[in-house]
Amino acid sequence: MEVTVISTVAAVIVAAGRGERAGQSAEGPKQYRRIGGKAVLAHTIEAFAQSGLIDDVVVVIHKDDYDIFDHHIKELRQKVKVISGGPTRQESTRLGLLALKDKAPHYVMIHDGVRPFINRDLLARIVARLAPDAGVLPALAVSDTLKQANADGTVKMTIPRAGLYAAQTPQAFPFLPILSAHEAAFAIGRTDFTDDAAIAEWRGLAVRIIEGSADNTKLTWAKDIEMADQRLRQNGLFFPDIRTGNGYDVHSFEPGDHVTLCGVKIPHEARLNGHSDADVALHALTDALLATQGAGDIGTHFPPSDPQWKGAASRIFVEHAAKLVRAAGGRIANVDVTIISEAPKIGPHRAAMTEALCDMLGIAADRVSIKATTNEKLGFVGRREGIAAIATATVIYPGEVPE
Repeated sequence: MEVTVISTVAAVIVAAGRGERAGQSAEGPKQYRRIGGKAVLAHTIEAFAQSGLIDDVVVVIHKDDYDIFDHHIKELRQKVKVISGGPTRQESTRLGLLALKDKAPHYVMIHDGVRPFINRDLLARIVARLAPDAGVLPALAVSDTLKQANADGTVKMTIPRAGLYAAQTPQAFPFLPILSAHEAAFAIGRTDFTDDAAIAEWRGLAVRIIEGSADNTKLTWAKDIEMADQRLRQNGLFFPDIRTGNGYDVHSFEPGDHVTLCGVKIPHEARLNGHSDADVALHALTDALLATQGAGDIGTHFPPSDPQWKGAASRIFVEHAAKLVRAAGGRIANVDVTIISEAPKIGPHRAAMTEALCDMLGIAADRVSIKATTNEKLGFVGRREGIAAIATATVIYPGEVPE
């Protein structure tokens, strides 16, 4: 009986570069800059991991990038193997191939992490052309007139473009021959190959050209990243990650001469009872901010049983929650606080409260809403036994809402 052997195909995505030509950015190297709401590299990994054509994916990153990688690729993290790269793309590729050695796939695709527009159609066409005796190179015929320059910048000659192609990735090869070619180059210190097809050619492995994709561009310059972002936002559905959190708190009165609300001390015939300064408005706001990350509530982070918080200013709690939001890349779009109380009057102190919240959160006054209402003399608030507060926070986080 004839046995059908199913070929396995792996992918090595090389993303260990520093991307100096794209300029400096607070988001880090260009493979982590956002286009269409998520990192360039996330788009690239998605194309392979969700194609249904690839059995294993190895991502090669810089040794200093594990935290930023985990932050951007968290939803895909379990679908890939991540390793540290070397000082050059060629060395990073070799290390990526070595990471697949134990699994020994029949074929491997090697792809630039900053080509995020690779699509399933091109991947399928590459898979269809895989053969044990040759590599597969997607490429586009050169359409521009090519000039060779002299050292002084003048034109030396025009190069005929017939038969010339611009190489793309992923470049696919039978696994063992391309691993052997990389190891041979490494053994003699050859580091001058500009792509994997060049190494294959050097070792005598044939490489067949197939038509690439005009969309499969490599993001090199800052302008490339900007245009890629515009393209995704204009041509595709984009669901920004906007989250809303709510908080509610209540404190009873006890003997005293003031209450603290939104960080402002207000003279009153009683004070609020609580382990900290009992700022009911800031406690509700803290819970609202934490809710946008599913990060528990104020008691999770500041247990009332812990004596260090006795009498503490509640702005500490709000600033802690805001710091967690910022650490996750979030931007506070709006906060809304409603204080429910028969007394004291809030109106005369609203401007001071708004200023205090702006200072705590680092946002503008037009993003802060502070309102007050009575309970129409109903319930514990109506009986002047305490004050309640409701808070809502809207935070915009990087990326988009997952499907």
